[in-house]
Amino acid sequence: MRRLAVLAVACTLLAAACSSSSHSSTATSTTAASGNGASGTGVPSGHVLLVGTYKGHAGQYTTIQAAVDAATSGDWILIAPGDYHEQYDHTVPVGQEASGEPTALGGVYITTPNLHLRGMDRNTVVVDGTKPGSSQCSSATGDQDLGPLDASGKPAGRNGIEVWKADGSSIENLTACNFLTGTDGGGNEIWWNGGDGSGVVGMGAYNGAYLSTTSTYVSSTTNGSYGIFVSNSRGPGLIVHTYASNMSDSAYYIGACADCNAVLNDAHAQYSALGYSGTNSGGHLIIENSEFDQNKTGFSTNSQNNDDAPSPQDGACPNNGIGPTGTHSCWVFENNYVHDNNNPNVPSVGAAELGWPGGGMIIAGGRNDTVINNRFANNGSWAVALVPYPDIATPPAVAHCVGGDTNGVPSLGLKGCYYGDWGNEVAHNTFTGNGSFGNPTNGDLADLSDPHDPANCWHDNTDPAGVTSAPANLQQTNGTCGVAGAGAKLDISSPTTLTSQLLCASELLAPCPPKPGMSYPRLTQLVLPALTAQPTMPNPCAGVPANPWCTTKGPVSSTVWIPGLLGLAATPPAARRVRRRVRRRH
Repeated sequence: MRRLAVLAVACTLLAAACSSSSHSSTATSTTAASGNGASGTGVPSGHVLLVGTYKGHAGQYTTIQAAVDAATSGDWILIAPGDYHEQYDHTVPVGQEASGEPTALGGVYITTPNLHLRGMDRNTVVVDGTKPGSSQCSSATGDQDLGPLDASGKPAGRNGIEVWKADGSSIENLTACNFLTGTDGGGNEIWWNGGDGSGVVGMGAYNGAYLSTTSTYVSSTTNGSYGIFVSNSRGPGLIVHTYASNMSDSAYYIGACADCNAVLNDAHAQYSALGYSGTNSGGHLIIENSEFDQNKTGFSTNSQNNDDAPSPQDGACPNNGIGPTGTHSCWVFENNYVHDNNNPNVPSVGAAELGWPGGGMIIAGGRNDTVINNRFANNGSWAVALVPYPDIATPPAVAHCVGGDTNGVPSLGLKGCYYGDWGNEVAHNTFTGNGSFGNPTNGDLADLSDPHDPANCWHDNTDPAGVTSAPANLQQTNGTCGVAGAGAKLDISSPTTLTSQLLCASELLAPCPPKPGMSYPRLTQLVLPALTAQPTMPNPCAGVPANPWCTTKGPVSSTVWIPGLLGLAATPPAARRVRRRVRRRH
């Protein structure tokens, strides 16, 4: 894992400020205007650059990067079906990119603000990280392109579509695959990068929709790391109608943002070490209407003393504001389906390896998060676990253990930065079939936390077979929010304690091969299932200025709910009425 009053704000999916810059005579253009990609008369604005050939009409460009290089702020780039082996990163010597840091670049690299990149078909417009001439998303070893060579002659790695500190960009209706890691990082299929590793938020608004990401290749030295990755952004951001699989860290990531001001909606994460990870991501962040299954761990958010500074992960509303549930929590996980995350046969590297098999949802060292109205089913260890995060790694210069304890965990002999978990609310969720691994403490709910005011609270959760928890009877002992309390204490005196079971499941300190009473499935053979077709954008011409590919007028934009600038994840009023039933006292 690397990296307010209730108000609904309706914004277009493609929020952007358009430019009046001119293009060559080959570019299709309209009158430029300011604001949301449309003129004051409601007419779409900006130039339209066409890549490839669509329905017999050839565009001006044969590569996506050529169109990106020609575009200016507010322009649209439409991409015809095809397998695009983009090569921008091979044209720039490693260490001379815009960031000034030796880091892998994107095959497509965007630095122009308010640029709209859209495929004409989600499943057949493919940005492919394999070598030019290879079959689409090939799994053959010889077809993999591991990036330009670094100073020592080793492949630096590659990212797919990377947006570098460019506000207002949108990426829609396409697939990205097989961008793999190397000596300088990489492995991010689609990445909105606001300054990764800097400890500074350097990017604003972004939107992604109808996206699929995957990798068909993994080896002992390289892998796909993140599917859809957002770092160091203040938002507002929306990721909607997306799918990601086969990632060694996580299918989805939103991190390094103390107030993320973002929504992840209708996401589907499979076959990854973590379905979602979010390090030091807090404030206004909504994850809703999504599915996490067939991963090693379904969902994880954590505090960490790493390059996703500043820590911690804290879902409290800035300035003691009021969030969408009527509490002081603006981080909300709701209406999601988290099930069957028992898969050890996935790629897994780095801190993501600490996510245990059978974990539905983990909040590790996180505070003030709200988990409501979700379904958790058939997760073999713990469906929801609130635990501390002991970061025993050597921190980079940008990290200072903010919000953590520099004494580590003396009782376990652990040095480093220790993040406790507190103030989280888990309520009105349904559970069934969890804890099937059958080890002591496995079940629906788990709370390992030190005494704190406020403590974590658990209430109104149901299971047809009866809610199981560790410690026992959590909903009775810790059912009131906003008051002092504690979960299970750190205790390794017996293999049956929650601490001992968590240490075994995560293998934090040492390998823990299966044995009676401590049996968690381990990797036997990596399996990378093939990507299946996903729903494509109903009308890829919607909101696009007139051009040879879009001759029928459609709606100027698709209106969706995204977080308002006042910080609340805006939600239709009916949904807000349901939320107000769950309140926390402070």
